[in-house]
Amino acid sequence: MASIIATANLLKVNFWPLIKSRQTFLLTLTGMAGYLCRQSAPLDWLQFLGLLVSLLLTISGCTVFNMLLDRDIDRKMVRTRERPLASGRVSPGAGLLLGSMLVVVGMLVAATLSWLYFVLILTGVGLNVVVYTLWLKRRSAWSILWGGLAGGTPILAGSVLAVGRIDSLGVLLALVIVCWIPSHNLTLSTLFSEDYLEAGVPTFMNSYGGTAVNLMVTISSLLVAMLIMLVCSMLGLSGLVLAFMFVASLGLVSLGVVSWINPSPKLTGFMYKYSSVYMLTSMLVLSIRGLVG
Repeated sequence: MASIIATANLLKVNFWPLIKSRQTFLLTLTGMAGYLCRQSAPLDWLQFLGLLVSLLLTISGCTVFNMLLDRDIDRKMVRTRERPLASGRVSPGAGLLLGSMLVVVGMLVAATLSWLYFVLILTGVGLNVVVYTLWLKRRSAWSILWGGLAGGTPILAGSVLAVGRIDSLGVLLALVIVCWIPSHNLTLSTLFSEDYLEAGVPTFMNSYGGTAVNLMVTISSLLVAMLIMLVCSMLGLSGLVLAFMFVASLGLVSLGVVSWINPSPKLTGFMYKYSSVYMLTSMLVLSIRGLVG
């Protein structure tokens, strides 16, 4: 029993942080929402389980690869220097093995569900690991746009698995995430701009200044709010739900405008947290709609 507990603690301390559980679960939730809000009753529980497993594994594997490739950057940043690969608690070889196993198994599960779903998941892996992390992250502040494209693939893949094709509503769902991720990352990089500067990672804050960042966050928030409301309307959600989402969206846009007009670290931090809760809530609303009809 003692050895089992010790092993569990080792996994919790050294390997669980490698998958960034909150980020992974939120992205998995977007894929779940994309599937549930598009599927027709009765729910195919076996297919739904395959969706969750394939997304959890591939997104977790991508996150491990991100940490593996960025371990030298992470060592230079106060926020990330204690991550398992950066601190040396987990070896690069172990990280490579874990990331590879997660992605390969996840892709194998995806391949059993739908060829188009598989292609989209593979595209997301390539955009995230190769284009964003390996190629552009250290070269350009605009890399966040590619990170946004990668983040938009799970919800599009979920929609495609439900309806069997890429359609306008599926693209709109993906655009919600594509527009949200850059603004979310912009607030984070603003809060830790000194860290990123020390690590030599180009960010909008350090490249273009706070005014440009706050303007982009405001525009992004407005786009996300408009897209969410459009999606909810196209899905035929009730007036009460639409009213709730309108109020939540108004809060997001208002925070963006206020942070643009009167920026402050405290407001930026609140904006970062609110945008996370907003997206979580939006995805839960879409998921519940799919479950209750």
